[in-house]
Amino acid sequence: MRQLFNPIEPYETHRIAVSNGHCLYVEECGRKEGIPVVFVHGGPGAGCEPWHRRFFDPKVYRIILFDQRGCGRSVPHASLEDNTTQNLVADMETIRAQLGVEQWIVFGGSWGSTLGLVYAQTHPSRVLGLILRGIFLCRPRDIHWFYQDGASFLLPDYWTDYLQPIPESEHDNLVAAYYRRLTGDDELVRMAAAKAWSLWEGRASTLLPRASVVEHFTNPHTALSLARIECHYFMNDSFLETDQILNNAACLNGIPGVIVHGRYDVVCPVEQAWELHRAWPDARLQIIPDAGHSATELGIVDALMTATSQFSMRYR
Repeated sequence: MRQLFNPIEPYETHRIAVSNGHCLYVEECGRKEGIPVVFVHGGPGAGCEPWHRRFFDPKVYRIILFDQRGCGRSVPHASLEDNTTQNLVADMETIRAQLGVEQWIVFGGSWGSTLGLVYAQTHPSRVLGLILRGIFLCRPRDIHWFYQDGASFLLPDYWTDYLQPIPESEHDNLVAAYYRRLTGDDELVRMAAAKAWSLWEGRASTLLPRASVVEHFTNPHTALSLARIECHYFMNDSFLETDQILNNAACLNGIPGVIVHGRYDVVCPVEQAWELHRAWPDARLQIIPDAGHSATELGIVDALMTATSQFSMRYR
């Protein structure tokens, strides 16, 4: 079983101004002249964590991480203004150009797989390869499964806590009910809704309970940006056309990829990875038999580490 590389620190950090007052936090780690790889975090709105640097051999890779609009160390925090999928794709191109990267490997999980795929379909010539985990196609049915009706049958005890901030009269559309609270003026109501939303996601992310994952999701700074930005995206169909990623799969032709997905992923059921693999034959699908959604799970870590090693040999 491969394990994460030892902790490392950035050799350089950047503040990159983009539209409508947003300023992105970007960091570079590893080997300055190495193979460029960009880490695309989940959520949207979750932000990067120091351990995300450790999927890549720092002697081989130029590791680029950034916090997407409104989260992590990017500012303004939890802002929904000019915060769309198209904005984030444009931000990735801004980062690439400002850092002088011609092409890079795109590494992303969950929402990071969504954004990574849309970026690759928009700018295929800039992508050396894709390493994706916990595929999230962001179709209306995928949102409905996790936030309205589906995952609730598998985790009814956790679901009860998710429902707690919402009166029964609003249970017919929980995303809309949460959106009203997460964008309202009452700070206490906003934070209570944010914590309940994020707690649901954190609890559902691993096959077996993992306190560190739940603690990260319910940290007030993370919970507020995660819940507000996710709910904003999902209220707007993630700013994607229905089945956009699958319908545009031909744009990925010739791009090598690895898809890693937990067999028992409750957040993003494995059907999403299966459908992507069918539409994108250049990608190798690896279903991890004893894992859920989280990148912290041992089998998923091993598969992702193997993928980064294989890509390093390909492009070294």
